[in-house]
Parts: sequence; structure tokens; C-alpha cells
Amino acid sequence: MKVVWNNLKLEAQSVVEREPVLRSLLEDVVLSRESLGEALAYRLTRKLDYNHNSKRFLLDLFFEAFQSDPIILNQVASDIIAVRDRDPACDDYLTPFLYYKGFQAITSYRVAHWLWINNRRDLAYYMESLISEVFSVDIHPAARIGGGLLLDHATSFVAGETALIEDNVSILHEVTLGGTGKDSGDRHPKVRSGVLIGAGAKILGNVEIGAGAKIGASSVVLDDVPPGCTVAGVPARIISKKNRSEPASQMDHRLNQ
Repeated sequence: MKVVWNNLKLEAQSVVEREPVLRSLLEDVVLSRESLGEALAYRLTRKLDYNHNSKRFLLDLFFEAFQSDPIILNQVASDIIAVRDRDPACDDYLTPFLYYKGFQAITSYRVAHWLWINNRRDLAYYMESLISEVFSVDIHPAARIGGGLLLDHATSFVAGETALIEDNVSILHEVTLGGTGKDSGDRHPKVRSGVLIGAGAKILGNVEIGAGAKIGASSVVLDDVPPGCTVAGVPARIISKKNRSEPASQMDHRLNQ
């Protein structure tokens, strides 16, 4: 986390020197702040306070969450690193922090989830609603999401109440981790570590996507996917049984027959 924070400050100063018009933004959300948590609180408040009447409430909420649960900031740092390492359009730490709504939505969700597990569910739902309106990302606050997540582009990503995403997963836009109807209880997908999910994929029901699996773009997955397998199609079928490396890190969406 310290490495991420130190790089954010250095990169922010460099941007100010190149583009002085951004000084006000970068002074407010990075250069005048003392920690990654403080900087995140101010950056996310600027994004979510779109009606300009809840700034103090949002700041206090972010501060409380980050101070109460240090795991959140550790996950956030690993998310920033994941974006920098896996997204070829990003070669620094500052860009996702400032501009990428996937990163910002996931970080905001982490606070909503903290509210949920601390039995502050009305406020958790309120945060979910804000996140959906601002970022076009709808994650139920009860969903469980690990660190090292790349949510690339992010628009229209949906995760239901009992969804689980483990560490080091990469997901593109318009992906749904949903249910199959009106069943109650544990009814949403479980995505294990190292998985890559292509754009537009729909994974429905209490199915397990095994570690290191790859889901082809626009596929509809209704059954378990074994570890290390590639599936594609509607409905999805196994087309390869041995991925050579961790798909989430490689970001290679080609489907090897």
C-alpha cells in the first residue's frame, strides 16, 4: 500500500507540472492528503456527491470505513496494481485512481459491503444506489469480492446478493453474475481466483467458475466450469481444458480450440 501511495503522489506532481489546469483537482485529492485512505475519501466523494449536498456525510463515511477495516485499503491497493499490470491502456497508478470508473465503483462497493456486514443495511443500499447511478455498475452490498480485481470499462457490470469473486480476477464490461429466477438463498455465481470473464458474458445461478478458467465474450454460463477450462457459446460449452497460464493476468481473450 505504501508503494502505491508514494507513486500516486509522485505521478500527481508530474501531472501538475505538465498540465497546470489540473492542479486544483490534484491538490484536493492527492497532493494535500496524508494517506491513500484520505485521498480515496476525497476522490470518491467528488464523484458520488453529484447533487452537492452530501459531501460531509460521504467523507465521514469513507474515513470511518477505511479506519475501521484496514483490509479495505489493502484490497484497494491490490486493485490499483492489477489495473496497472493488466490494462495495456494504463501505465501508472494515478490514472485508475483519478479516472477509471471500474476501480472507483469497486472501491465504493467495498464501503457499501462494510456497511452491510456491520448491519447498516439501509445505508448500504443507499450507497449501492449511488454507485449504480454514477458509475453504471450495480453490485449488491452483500456480494463478496476479493482484492486484485480488474473491472475493465465496467459499464453495466452486475453482481447479485450471494455472488462471490475471489482474488486476482479480471472482468470486462456488461458482465452479469446473476440468478436464474425467484429462488432465494445462495443463488449467484462463485468465481474463483485467476478467472478472466469476457465482455457481455452472463453467468447465472449458483454455479462455480473454477480457478484459472476463461469465459468467452457474450457467453451464457449455466453450469459449473472446471478449473483451467475455457468455455464459450450460448449456452457455454467447454472448448479447451488446459489454460497455459492464469487468464486474469494475461488478458488474452482468444479462444484456443
